[in-house]
Amino acid sequence: MSEKPTAVRVYLARVRTALADLPASEIEEILEDVRPHLAELEAELGEGARVEALIERLGTPESYAAELRASGGYPPAAEGSTQVLATRTAPSVVKPRVAFWGLVLCAVALTLIAFGAAVSVDPDVLVAVLFFLPVFLVSLFLLLRGGIEPVLALPEVAWLRQTLAKGRRQEDSGKALNYLASLKPAWWIVCAFVLVAFGLLLMLRARDAVLLLPFLLVAGGAAVWVGPRLGRDRRLLWVAVPISAFVIGGILGGFGAAVDLISNRNSYSSSPSYYPSSSDRYGNDQLSYGNHEIENVYAFDAEGKPLTEVYLYDEQGRPITLTRYGCERSSGSKEKIGEDNRFPRPKIEQGVTDDQGNYNGYNGYRSACRENAGVPFSAAIPKVTVPPSPSGTPSATTTPAPTTTPATTTPPTATPTR
Repeated sequence: MSEKPTAVRVYLARVRTALADLPASEIEEILEDVRPHLAELEAELGEGARVEALIERLGTPESYAAELRASGGYPPAAEGSTQVLATRTAPSVVKPRVAFWGLVLCAVALTLIAFGAAVSVDPDVLVAVLFFLPVFLVSLFLLLRGGIEPVLALPEVAWLRQTLAKGRRQEDSGKALNYLASLKPAWWIVCAFVLVAFGLLLMLRARDAVLLLPFLLVAGGAAVWVGPRLGRDRRLLWVAVPISAFVIGGILGGFGAAVDLISNRNSYSSSPSYYPSSSDRYGNDQLSYGNHEIENVYAFDAEGKPLTEVYLYDEQGRPITLTRYGCERSSGSKEKIGEDNRFPRPKIEQGVTDDQGNYNGYNGYRSACRENAGVPFSAAIPKVTVPPSPSGTPSATTTPAPTTTPATTTPPTATPTR
């Protein structure tokens, strides 16, 4: 009993017929190049795969043979039925090409958008997806209307597939590609996890990012569902490729954000010690008065009026410098901007703003930073009196220690004693 021909043998037989006008040695060389790829595809489709399944993935044997001719630099088939086929299919090349390159454009755009959103941890960056949504919808519509075969028959797609097939036949690159192929089931789980984690991370930065979470959950579920079915239906690439591109961009952006965070922490740790040694007493981050740390210094004149642009020096003329902080406008956070001995410093207030940009303390939505240059209190300056002494020698006395009152009260006036 003769062995029943497999789907690959039947498919290759039709390819051989379509290439019959070429020299026999050339035909055998072409078939030897593509036979391993077809065998691998048949194994992927499972035992008992039919020729129809191969046609759905690769196109008809005749169109596949035409791709092999073009990629190998062979002349087109002779006049006749092939001429009719070319005339009939030539006008339809535009729509498959739009479908294919629309998918490529959307994949690149999603990678960049996800990268930007992850680096800045800003959900507003994702609004750019709306600009590419019409391109994706047009590409998907043309795919569903024309099918996957015209797309697979495009010269650029055939070249890409032939390049991958040759890479698999090479020892070094083939091992790498086979290893990546073995990771496919885990990749879709990773996609779902990254999408959910990405949505939760954005929610920590802005409350309105909760609106994105359902879409990311649906995308994660779609990734898990599409992954095992991708080998049987190549049309699902229009779901798998955008999701994978978005996840790759998010992973790269998250890695960049982590590196930036670690570098910032290291820069703070390399700054001068908060509690310096006795040999490095000046030019430090902090002053202390007794056991209390001093963050700012306010000076007043004899009338109780606050002074600005006051510069502090020690008894040897050395400037008493402190680290100066300011507001970083883009991120709304406190950052180091230098160090000097000029006082008083603006008070840095951390809070949030609402959607209109109004500062609301901690009851708003977006992180914000504000510099308050005002003096938070008023001071009552004591007056020095010189009472007469019994010996005729004047002695200086002062009133008790200075007191401060809240900024909302009027500074009391001092009346000299007689």
